[in-house]
Amino acid sequence: MDDQGRGSDPRPGVGGREPDGPRPPGPLPYEGVWRFTAATVDASVPQARRAVRELFARQGVPISDDLVQGLLLIVSELVTNAVKHAALLSPTLAVEVAVGAEWVRVSVEDDHPYRPTALEADHGRLGGRGLLLVREITREAGGACDVEHTASGGKVIWVALPLVPAQVNQG
Repeated sequence: MDDQGRGSDPRPGVGGREPDGPRPPGPLPYEGVWRFTAATVDASVPQARRAVRELFARQGVPISDDLVQGLLLIVSELVTNAVKHAALLSPTLAVEVAVGAEWVRVSVEDDHPYRPTALEADHGRLGGRGLLLVREITREAGGACDVEHTASGGKVIWVALPLVPAQVNQG
């Protein structure tokens, strides 16, 4: 995979800060945006997982093991979908990882125009549940996900999760 790193937080540093101290100017050491490109082939699935795992470790991202595992599963599902469904029209794909002070966003982009939707669970089928799994992991972590068209006519599927797991209200 080709790794192109660039830094900057697209969101202002708000929320979760101590009230007596503003956020220091500039990004935190682990903040930034990195983009990996790869061929739309089966071998890219484990390569993408490894690249994302190594990125978190190299940058010192303060992320829980559970959240890393969830994000790696999401990356696997999204890259697998691109390999299975977009390769004919998209010989390459891109995985982008953006890390902010309190959130992480992963996205997979390809050049195929088809915009997938999460299929209803069909217990008679072995496949077709990847996006349902992505949506469930995202929901449980208190994040958001969506599919958007790109300017080039392809699509990008993205997931944004808080670095701190969502609190469960006991009541």
